[in-house]
Amino acid sequence: MFSRTRKTQQQLLDSESNRQKLESDIASLINKNEVLKKQLETVISELDHSKRRYDLLLREMGNRERASDEVSRLAMKDANAIINTAHVNADIIIREALSSAREVLIEISRISNESHELKGKLGVKLKKMESILEGLDLPGAPNSKLLNEEHDTSDRM
Repeated sequence: MFSRTRKTQQQLLDSESNRQKLESDIASLINKNEVLKKQLETVISELDHSKRRYDLLLREMGNRERASDEVSRLAMKDANAIINTAHVNADIIIREALSSAREVLIEISRISNESHELKGKLGVKLKKMESILEGLDLPGAPNSKLLNEEHDTSDRM
């Protein structure tokens, strides 16, 4: 019986030791669980913060894309207006150049006509002068001996 009581006592001691160990293990697990819960809360909080930051960045990026699209649209509109103005100005310049060229051609035509008239009139006058010149009796040339230096009296004085 002594051995049975001892065995029972031993079992009680073992069971108490096991109970204490289990309580210690449970307490340790509870502490680990609390630490893990806090870590999980921290991670969830950081995830929530990251989601909010991500959403904010997406909104900002969308706003910037819309602003960029608007700037591009306005730049294209301005570029088209400049091109249209350039076309209008080019048309005006071409019309003015053609008008000036027409005026120059008219002036060239007038000068050409006047030149033909003048040529005809000068031809007639030249023929009259030619007939006058042919009708003139010109005196004969003096003897070349008289023009020599020996007959020059201008230096002798």
